[in-house]
Amino acid sequence: MTEIYDGKGAFPIMLIGYGRVSTRDQHSESQHDRLTAAGCQRIYIDKASGTLSSRPEFDRALDALREGDVFVFTKLDRIGRSVKMLKDTADRVQAVGAGLRALDQSVDTTTPEGRLFFHILAAFAEWERDMIVARTMDGLEAARARGRSGGRKPKLKPYQVERARAMYAEVGEDGKRRWTVQQIADDLGVKRTTLNGYLTQATR
Repeated sequence: MTEIYDGKGAFPIMLIGYGRVSTRDQHSESQHDRLTAAGCQRIYIDKASGTLSSRPEFDRALDALREGDVFVFTKLDRIGRSVKMLKDTADRVQAVGAGLRALDQSVDTTTPEGRLFFHILAAFAEWERDMIVARTMDGLEAARARGRSGGRKPKLKPYQVERARAMYAEVGEDGKRRWTVQQIADDLGVKRTTLNGYLTQATR
């Protein structure tokens, strides 16, 4: 096993595996088996939406990383559904001196080619952010030209309200809520204060 020295002695480099299934009806055994076969000594599995910014096992996996370790997953969409989420994850991993490895896409930031991929990814994330800002500004200018002002209405559609209330009411075997208000808000792409209004209406 490869070792790294921190000035106090040597410690082994670890492969930290992470998997995610989108719903509680799916099984994680396939991902777990592949991560085990890839040599992962620790494996963390989430059963949560890929759009959630906070996933308990995902955070635990990242917290377990040390310098020289490698964060391993089967596909890029297991760690994020947007360029921004992928870049944010890469930034967190690289901040501790660890690497990332996607088994299916052959992406490995411990190699020069893998590092180049994430540099390109960072450029796309910046471009994506600039495009969103530009479209927003164009929309506001068009609205002002028609005599209207303001931005996007922070209201949920009926089916989104129903989904939010169902998630909020869901309770696990331990008697605790499965989802926090912040997780539900992140899933629906609204602020927590906006979501609170709909949840409060449901309890009246």
